[in-house]
Amino acid sequence: MTRAEISQAIINIVNEIVPDEDWSTFGPEESLRGKLESMDFLDVVMELRKQYGVEVPEADYGQLATLQSCVDYLEPKLINR
Repeated sequence: MTRAEISQAIINIVNEIVPDEDWSTFGPEESLRGKLESMDFLDVVMELRKQYGVEVPEADYGQLATLQSCVDYLEPKLINR
């Protein structure tokens, strides 16, 4: 997957989990965790595992703070998909 595809995949997941929020203008450096409630954030992590087989240990949750940091974290795990 490319960085753009990873970014879009994350947006698609959060859009499914929080459909009432407008994610179309969500910037790469905005706080993802600031816009999601705790349970919604955990749902995103679970969807990453379900859809892409990516395990995110709780110790790494801090690396998923923004859309950009999510892409940075996920890119090496999704490079060959």
